[in-house]
Amino acid sequence: MRTLFDPPERPAESEPGARGTRRVLTVSELNALAQATLEQAFSSVWVEGEISNLRRYPSGHTYFTLKDAGAQLSAVLFRGAAQTLPFRPEDGLKVLARGTISLYAPRGAFQIIVDALEPAGLGALQLAFEQLKARLLAEGLFDPARKRPLPFLPRRIGIVSSLQGAALRDILKVLARRFANVEVVLAPSRVQGEGASFEIVEAIRSLNRLGGVDVMILARGGGSLEDLWPFNEERVARAIAASGVPVISAVGHEVDVTIADLVADRRAPTPSAAAEMVIRSKEDLADRIAAWRSRLASAQRLVVARGRQDLEEAGAARAGEALRGRMRDLALRVDDLTGRLHDSLERRTTGARHALAILRERMTPGRLAERLLGRRATFEGLGRLLLASIAARLQRARGAQAAYAERLQALSPLAVLARGYAICRAGGTGTILKDSAAVRTGDAVSVTLHRGSLGCAVTEVRADGKREEGV
Repeated sequence: MRTLFDPPERPAESEPGARGTRRVLTVSELNALAQATLEQAFSSVWVEGEISNLRRYPSGHTYFTLKDAGAQLSAVLFRGAAQTLPFRPEDGLKVLARGTISLYAPRGAFQIIVDALEPAGLGALQLAFEQLKARLLAEGLFDPARKRPLPFLPRRIGIVSSLQGAALRDILKVLARRFANVEVVLAPSRVQGEGASFEIVEAIRSLNRLGGVDVMILARGGGSLEDLWPFNEERVARAIAASGVPVISAVGHEVDVTIADLVADRRAPTPSAAAEMVIRSKEDLADRIAAWRSRLASAQRLVVARGRQDLEEAGAARAGEALRGRMRDLALRVDDLTGRLHDSLERRTTGARHALAILRERMTPGRLAERLLGRRATFEGLGRLLLASIAARLQRARGAQAAYAERLQALSPLAVLARGYAICRAGGTGTILKDSAAVRTGDAVSVTLHRGSLGCAVTEVRADGKREEGV
């Protein structure tokens, strides 16, 4: 028995100088055999090294080199495996890579096909957290200037949380105690596990689409980094930043800090604290209203007291002087109105006189005679036009009458008789005969001619050109 790498057996030579048979491989066959051998022998190995020369292609595949102080190894991370990584591989990062040792046959390149990648030392989730935090910080999503204040007294509060979680019960208990008639809209969502981040994003967007929501609480209880991880994913952070409704993040305990806490408009240490933060109690509001009412009454009393003091300081002399000044103003106003009325009457009188002079000029006997002659010529011209129009219409009517008479004459039965035709009626009934079968031999008939008529007796009856007597 021999292996693939055993040297080929030397053929027995039957004669001196005889050449034995040997197996010759092509380059492709050799590389294929080497690839199969490597993948079988090293189907799953862990390799530690530092990433360098990392390249990402539009296909989603990632190529890089793993190196240590003495050697380097080509590596490829295909798209499917890359999408499952919680962190982003970068140059200089020391990692543990699990994969299959293989050979890229077309180039004969030795490589590892990576199916799992972990940071060496720092956990993968913690590294992903730090990477996303640095990226969002650079984009300004944590900037306090972009965060909005909470409404003073919201009428509708949206809550994104799990229906089974204690966080929701704590929030509802606090809201009922502080302001029982506030409206609460719940957008249920899973708050841990794979796919939870998609549900959280959809819940945030649904509350925005609903409209009328004044503030939103994003809540869940405490847990490990893995349990809280949906609130550290980029899609949740960007959904919070894009929300048109202010968001309070109440995720985990006070010591737990998530990306959602950093992006939200306000962070609450616990879900109960978020409920206390979002709405004031009725007692607090009543106290504030009472304080404002007291301050307003005090301000009113102060204004009245100052006004009374100013009036007393003015004295009767100043009051009389003010009255005299007012009377002078009124007198000046009367004089101004009187002058304006006089000017208006003068303008109207002048205009009326001018109009009267124009009318007098137009009403002289000469002007009247000229206008009368002009109107008379106009009326005579209109009369001639009217007579001509009547004559033309009468002529057209006569022509139309003559045409109708000709058409009527052409359609008259008498015109038909004038061409030699006659109308034959039965003697007893006067019915017009159209068929010879309607009479018999000996029946009396009346024949109407163009001029006059004849009384006749049937002596012969023909049907279709044949003679029929005695029928």
